Amino acid sequence: MNGKAEPDDLNKLERLANNIKKSAICGLGQTAPNPVLSTLKYFREEYVEHVSYNKCRAGYCRALCNLVINPEKCRGCGICKRNCPVGAISGEVKMPHEINQKICIKCGTCADKCPFHAIEKQTI
Repeated sequence: MNGKAEPDDLNKLERLANNIKKSAICGLGQTAPNPVLSTLKYFREEYVEHVSYNKCRAGYCRALCNLVINPEKCRGCGICKRNCPVGAISGEVKMPHEINQKICIKCGTCADKCPFHAIEKQTI
């Protein structure tokens, strides 16, 4: 979605899934839309949060989260900085580092490499 969906897109998605289910010739095609229909039925409020409020309560959607360095946990070792594929992390040795959100691609490599678990997901 990347923040570009609109509330009516959920209704379109549901209509499309139902149309595929009704018009499919084979059994596989008839059951393929079931996961979409089930999640829309049981987790619609989460879809609405994503679309209307740009919020991901699970913290999974890259477009709706930022990676941030907790200065209390960061030791300034530079491992995250060396492993960042786009050079989004800056900081001096033995000082807390920072992530430039405009450059960060939210790949999570820095969080995976940080031995101090100083890099956290923060919902926008």
